[in-house]
This record gives sequence, C-alpha cells and structure tokens, in this order.
Amino acid sequence: MATFIPATRLERDSMGDMPVPADALWGASTQRAVLNFPISGRPIPPSLIHALGALKSACARVNHGLEKLTHTQAQAIIGAADEVAAGKLDAHFVVDIYQTGSGTSSNMNANEVIANRASQRAGKPLGSHDPVHPNDHVNFGQSSNDAFPTAMHVAAVTQLLNELHPALEKLHASLDARAKEWDDVVKIGRTHLMDATPIRMGQVFSGYAQQALNAIERIELAVAALLPLAIGGTAVGTGINTDEEFGRRVTRALAERTGFNFSEAPNHFEAQAARDAWVEASGLLKVVAISLSKVANDIRLLGSGPRCGLFELMLPAVQPGSSIMPGKVNPVVCESVIQVAARVIGNDATIHTAALGGVGSILELNVAMPVMADALLESIHLLTHVTHVFVDKLLDGLQVNRARCEELIEQSLMLGTALVPALGYDAAAELAKEGFETGKTIRQLATEKKLLPPAELDRLLNPRAMTEPGGEGPAGG
Repeated sequence: MATFIPATRLERDSMGDMPVPADALWGASTQRAVLNFPISGRPIPPSLIHALGALKSACARVNHGLEKLTHTQAQAIIGAADEVAAGKLDAHFVVDIYQTGSGTSSNMNANEVIANRASQRAGKPLGSHDPVHPNDHVNFGQSSNDAFPTAMHVAAVTQLLNELHPALEKLHASLDARAKEWDDVVKIGRTHLMDATPIRMGQVFSGYAQQALNAIERIELAVAALLPLAIGGTAVGTGINTDEEFGRRVTRALAERTGFNFSEAPNHFEAQAARDAWVEASGLLKVVAISLSKVANDIRLLGSGPRCGLFELMLPAVQPGSSIMPGKVNPVVCESVIQVAARVIGNDATIHTAALGGVGSILELNVAMPVMADALLESIHLLTHVTHVFVDKLLDGLQVNRARCEELIEQSLMLGTALVPALGYDAAAELAKEGFETGKTIRQLATEKKLLPPAELDRLLNPRAMTEPGGEGPAGG
C-alpha cells in the first residue's frame, strides 16, 4: 500500500533550508520549533495569537511613520497582521506552548505567517519574502523579548475587560437581585457549621453580592498592573536597533486600536527581566476564583437535601444526578465552579513558580513566558465562562424555601442568645441545654417556666429583630 507523503516546499532561515508543508503560511523557523517541541499538542491561546497580530500591525504603522518601512511594505504587513488579529489565520499558529521560554518561536511564527500571507495577497510565491521579510520588515524594531510580553499583556487586558469584567457584573446583578428579593426571609445563621443566631437570606446574599463587587474591583486592579507594555526595549531593555520613539508610538497605536489605556513601561529593564505584573494579575484572579468557590459551596450546602439536609435553598434541576439512584439531583453547577477555582489556583502556582528568580526570571529576561501566558489566559477564560454558567444555569432559577427557613429557625437553641440581656448568660445556657435534652424549643421552655412576661418574651424572641443592629427590629417583622 502506497504511503501518502504530503507536498512540501523549501523555506530558508539562518540555519539553512527546511521543508515546510506546501500550503502552510509558516516558514522554516516555525517548522523547526514544531519538530523540536512535540509536547502538549496545544499551540498558544487564540487571544495571544490575535494580540500578536494587533502588535505587528501597530509596529508596521509606526515604522512607516518613522520612515523605516516603505508604504508598500507597511501596507502588506498591516493587511496580513490584521487578518491574524481577526482570528482568520489561527490554524497557521502551530508551535507548542512548551517551547523556547522567551516565546521566540511563536513570535517568529507570527512574523513568518504575516510575511507569507503578504506574499500570498500580493500574488507572490510562499517563501519568497516578497514584498516583506519576516525578520527585516515584520519584526523590524522588535525582539521576541519585548514583543512577546507585550502581546501577553494586550491579550490579558482584552480578555479581562471584554469578557471577565462583564461576566462578573452580570454575577453581581444576579446576586444583588436575590439579596433584595429575599430580604424578608429570616433563617438560622451558622458558624463552625453549627447553629448560630438568625440572619436574613437577603443579608447572606448581600455578602455574596459584595464578593462579586470586590471581584470586579480586583479585575480592574489586574488591568492597571498590565497596562504598561515592554515594547521598545528590544533584546535586553536598552532599545538597541529601534527608534527611541518606537515604544511610545506603538503603545499609543495599541491604545487607539483597543480603546484601552496602554502605556510604555516606565523602565524597560524591569518590564523584560521580571514578570511581576503578571504574577500580580494572577494573584488577583486567584482571589476571584476563591470568592466564587465560597459562594458556590455555600449555595450547595444550603440546598442540600431535599429531605435530610438543610434545603433552605432549592437549586434548579438541570440534569439527573445519578446513574443508579432515581430522582437524585446534584448541585452540578456549583461543583463546576469549584473545579474551575481549583484550576485557577493551580494556574497561579504555575505562574508564580515560573516567575521566580533562578527559575524563569533570570538576569535580563524571563524565560518561562509561554506557560505563564497560557496559564493566566486559561484562568480568565475559565472564570468568564463558568461565571456565565453559574448565573444562567443556577442563580437565575434559584428559589428560597421559606417554610424550611421558618421551621429551622424556630427549632434553633441559639434563639436563647436574645434572652441573655434579660436572664444572663448562664440562665440562657441552661435553657439551651435543657432544650437539647428534651427536644423543646427555647420559646416553649421560657413560656413554661414563666421566666418573662409573654409580651417581653415575644419581643426578645422576634427572629427578624435579631437580624438588626443591636438586636432591635420592626415589631412583628
């Protein structure tokens, strides 16, 4: 049986000739990286590919303005780079995530794809480097060492502001709506997983809504850390082989293109030698993930049951919960949120390990950037999508079980806390102990023993009043 051999063409880089698939837009340097790094089978994230396209387009515009590229060269690069930025050429970005730590292979992947697409658009052969050369023109005034981290920041800021920020605003709106809707529902509070004093379901959800609001603010802090860009530093931060205006003009062009307030890094040596801003952004995402997991876990606990658990909340049934137990419904959406949180925490561990001095950040360059980029961009993607699922599949259909909340609060022995000012701690503790032993409620025991006038007892044992500052609330609430 004949073996199929795909058609190839020869491309050349500084190391010599290299066979490349005939219809591929990448070139020799990219093909070497494909052969060198058959590791995960996954290329860099699409958002990073698109950011590289936006960066190369901006660089071409600036270089034309600085008279470093002809009009023909600049337009050829811009046309092809904009296709990369639009996601039209993703299939031609084939270098594995686990590659050279500076991202050089992916930077060259971008340079070669843009150069070959420019040739294709001009009706010239692939590999002809006509009208532009991948190094001399597409990469002019840049190094992988400043281009790749710049693209990382552009990709992350874009995802944070266009995707995660709106998702968290949606989450906050949903939680805030539940807080207002259920403000009249009094339930038993719990600390250490044990009964505590009453709290309103609206107050519980107002806490969750505040966590979502805090998450939004943390995203904005992460964006602020990532707005300064490394472009203009070239190899080691000195700006060798580029115009001193290049970095400032490129960041301005990227700001105009995206609508985000990018700026040139105040110190190019820091911007290339360390990845502190990336670590900061990842740490903030980790806090967001932990906040989401707290809310999701509380909701699954409050929804446990339906007969033998708390069941103060009724979770929407979205799918059967068991292959063997008929009628079982599980808190699957909550579990999804918690698993995403675990992954984000793991991604953060990858990022801060890769940023350590002596591991990734060594002298004038961090050499673990691709895995850092993949980890953070995945965290943003996962948090965005699981937040939408959390709202759409759970929160929007969540119901409060008013009858169950009323039943449990009347049974709670912690209602005795409200009698402490009138009876003293020890007497209230004896009531709670007797109630536990006899199965009677605090109200029953206090009434039987005639410890307080009925009106005073009703006032003190008003669960709604216990949820107000000072223990005073609207009578009969």
